[in-house]
Formats: sequence, C-alpha cells, structure tokens
Amino acid sequence: MPEEDEDDKAELSEEEQAAADAELAKRPLLLAIVGRPNVGKSTLLNRLVGEERMLTGPEAGITRDSIRVEWSWKGRAVRLVDTAGMRRRSRIDAKLEAASVADTLDTIRLADVVVVVLDAADMMEKQDLAVAGRVIEEGRALVIAVNKTDLLAQDRSQASKQWRKLRDRLEASFAQVKDVPIVGLSALNGRGVDKLLPTVFETYKIWNTRVPTPKLNRWLREMETLHPPPLAHGRRIRLRFMTQIKIRPPTFILSVSQPQELGDDYLRYLMNRLRDDFGLPGVPIRLAMRKPNNPYASRARKQR
Repeated sequence: MPEEDEDDKAELSEEEQAAADAELAKRPLLLAIVGRPNVGKSTLLNRLVGEERMLTGPEAGITRDSIRVEWSWKGRAVRLVDTAGMRRRSRIDAKLEAASVADTLDTIRLADVVVVVLDAADMMEKQDLAVAGRVIEEGRALVIAVNKTDLLAQDRSQASKQWRKLRDRLEASFAQVKDVPIVGLSALNGRGVDKLLPTVFETYKIWNTRVPTPKLNRWLREMETLHPPPLAHGRRIRLRFMTQIKIRPPTFILSVSQPQELGDDYLRYLMNRLRDDFGLPGVPIRLAMRKPNNPYASRARKQR
C-alpha cells in the first residue's frame, strides 16, 4: 500500500528530499495491469516476468481475481498486479463478477502506476475510456499499452489512422491530463514490450515531482505578467502565493484574492503552463484555490 507520510510535506530541504527519495526507492513500485477481458493482460505479465506465472487462453474471463507477482526490474522491486477484465456495468450480473470488478477498482486506487491494456484491433471503446478515466480520477499515473500491434503492421495507412484516433480520443476525453504515454507492443511475440517498463518508471518519476515553493512563486509572478488575471468588480484579481502540498499526484494550492471570480479558463491556463514549464506530461495534476487569511478579521471580532 502506498505510504503517505512524505506526501503531506509542502516543502523539504535538500537533505530531507534525498532521504524521502531513498525511502521511496526501498519499497516496491505498485504496478497494476487493467483492461477489458481478453486484451492480453495475463500474457503481458508473463512476458514481463519471463515465465508462465498466469494462466492464459482465448476465453475471456480466465483471470477472476487480482493476482500479485513480486518481481524486480534493473534492481528495482516491482509488485505486478494482474486484474480481472472489466466489463460494462450492464454485463456485471453475477456476484462473482461484481466482486472481481470491485477488486480491480481497489487495485487501481492503491497502485502507483496503472497500465491500461487495449486491443489494437478494437482500441479506445467507451469501456477503455471509462477505465482510463477511473485511473485519472484516483490520481494514479497512467500508461496506455496497445497490445497486438502486429495485427496493425499489415496495413500501415490503417495503423496510422488508428494511432491518430487513439491520441485524439485521449486528448478530447482527458483535458486535465495531456500527453498520456502510449506504448505499442505484442505480448505474444514480445515486440515492443521492452519499451513498457522504461515508460512506466519515467511516468512514475514525473508523478513524484516536487517543485520548490520559491521557484513556483517566481513562475507565478511571470504568469501574472504574461497573462494578467481577469477583473472582478472593477479590481484586478491578485494571485498571492502558490505552493505544492503533495506529490503522487503533484497537487498545488493557489492563494487568490477572489477565488470564486478567477474562472475556469484562467485556472486551465495555469494548469497547462504548470504542466509545460515544470515537465509534468502524462500525469494528473491538481490545483486548488483558497482565499488568503485576513489578519485583521480575528482582531475585529474581539473588538465587537
């Protein structure tokens, strides 16, 4: 289960940061493999660990429960979790099936990185989007693995259209997460599988990014100059202060003079610039606003 203690510190010294990073590196990276039934999740897990740990076959639904495999990659401990295929809610009839889906949702919630496996011949259905959306809602790091890409290689023009469609649907569906990493592979013959773990660990690193408060506030002043906040009741809204309060995912608090008047468009502008300027592609980031405390409020109440 992910540890939360280092997440709750808004600011760390260099020594504290080094100690936190060292402690984080000691525990296994929790990697969940999820997706619709029969997209090749268990075959992918077997290919990654280099042995037949999971039962596979052409029938959908062979894996009923989340199964954990302790493993290591380049000396780093990894806990791989293969999950039951997630069907549409309308198809979840039996109690056993419902329990499997609940187990998968719990696995997503507790994971560090979630690999959503798609079938190259039929990728990005509504159910795929729903699963990826759940990963983002939970604030987990997301990687898309498109399996069976050897089927696409037979028609390059069609393959190009499919890849473009996939990226367009991801961009349209998840505006809050830009440039979700996508890895094409074939779990059956191993092609492209070697690219998956480097992508997972790079995404995990980004998901753990911590931006120092002084650097954030220099950036905030620059944003305020380049694109001033809107007016509210004839006065310019002030962006007073910004700090990062959490990692996994990167979470920021913005102190604003009139937060209810700032508007979604300006907030999106700040989030997009945060992502671009601090190198946060492909992971969810969160930005909340609060109004600064009035130091005279308590004094005024005492004088009444």
